[in-house]
Amino acid sequence: MSYPLVSIIIPTYNRTEYLKLTLESVVNQTFQDFEIIVVDDGTPNDANQELCASIAKVQYVKIANSGGPAKPRNEGIKRAKGKYLAFVDDDDLWLPNKLEVQVTILENNPDFGLVHGCCEVIDEKGILQNRIIGRPGTSDVKHGAVLFKMMGNWTVMMPTSFIRKEIVDKVGFFNEEMPAAGEDTEFWTRCAFETKFYYVDSPLVQYRVHSSNISGNKRNYLLLPLYLKNVCEQYLKKGQINHRDYRFFIMALCRKQISMIKVSYSLTIKNLFLLDLFWILRSGLLKMMVYVVVFKK
Repeated sequence: MSYPLVSIIIPTYNRTEYLKLTLESVVNQTFQDFEIIVVDDGTPNDANQELCASIAKVQYVKIANSGGPAKPRNEGIKRAKGKYLAFVDDDDLWLPNKLEVQVTILENNPDFGLVHGCCEVIDEKGILQNRIIGRPGTSDVKHGAVLFKMMGNWTVMMPTSFIRKEIVDKVGFFNEEMPAAGEDTEFWTRCAFETKFYYVDSPLVQYRVHSSNISGNKRNYLLLPLYLKNVCEQYLKKGQINHRDYRFFIMALCRKQISMIKVSYSLTIKNLFLLDLFWILRSGLLKMMVYVVVFKK
């Protein structure tokens, strides 16, 4: 039995019009050796099912509503048969050569396990906003062995992600216990412990910004540093990092926590003590907090 080279996983909930556009952008790829797995997180009607039934290569799965994308993505992973996995949300669009570029990179670079990149921004109506997100100051920040540059600083743009299934088999599923924000960062951070990332500086994706983006829920992100600390502890116990590395990561996570202090002063202070009981004595952290509180908008 032959299997598709790429499994494309799309979580969705009650956004049939956007989902239709996303699926069209996938179906129209120049590279065609793929399967599409749409996991519906309990949409209270049959519109998504009817849409998916009309499109070849689409496997539609409906689950009870979980309230976030982690469980639908995991359900897609469980069903995936491809050598590679690609994730895209139900409101984003792929440019036609997205898969072709990424497949070629991983096929020709066996020491890399993941390809990602930056995105063009579109609005609710699909109009380009003349804005690129996910592009670092220099490409090396997001390319190669990125773990020490990534922790507490940036994450993979979900609709650009393209990863070897064997890496996902190593790191496990998306964390379903997390709030519906930051679970992607926690997942990609685990991946960074296991493999090198290949960064493509040319946008292959259009990222839709609108009022219902989960990424706009800043309060949920306040807990992310604590979840990332748990990841660091797991890899410390495995012996894959040493105590010096662990301390480096905790400092980075403290800085990340401080950067969010204006979302909630009380929760930020509480989390800082959970990250590091003696954070206030660490070089520069208190000074950073004063700067963020006084000067940053």
